[in-house]
Amino acid sequence: METRPILLLAGLLVSTVFAAEVYKWVDDDGVVHYSDQPEPGAEKIQVGESNTFTGRRAQPRADDGDEEQQDEQPVGYESITVSSPGAEETLWNIDGVLNVTVSLNPALRPGHQVRVYFDGTPQMVTGTSFQLEEVWRGVHNIQAEVLDETGKLMIRSQPNRFYVQQNTVAF
Repeated sequence: METRPILLLAGLLVSTVFAAEVYKWVDDDGVVHYSDQPEPGAEKIQVGESNTFTGRRAQPRADDGDEEQQDEQPVGYESITVSSPGAEETLWNIDGVLNVTVSLNPALRPGHQVRVYFDGTPQMVTGTSFQLEEVWRGVHNIQAEVLDETGKLMIRSQPNRFYVQQNTVAF
């Protein structure tokens, strides 16, 4: 078992114990200083627990006053990735047909569309699993994004570069 994580955890625990000791003093120029190290003439002050805040995801305002409908819908998407083909993946002998899978969290909402950029050319696709035709040997890039009902960009993936190889037959 590696000891580095244990030492790091122990250091964090010890530092939180000592973080409660704070000293305050005023220098000759009248400037107030605070430190965790005692200085001559410094007074020790007690620091309470740190403030914590647990936020919740902001909800969009309901323009039409229908708050129940707005609360049921998620605000947006947390993540999107092109999971297939993977970044820097080499595909062999695909006969010009590329199977693409986009991972989206949460799932694609009704009315939203996926647009992919294959080698810089945008095209709308149906769903998060689809095929692209006429993908031949070479280096390619693919990127996906989700658009809402109005065409507004909701989220965009990082581009994936991948390679297509084709076996040759010597005559």
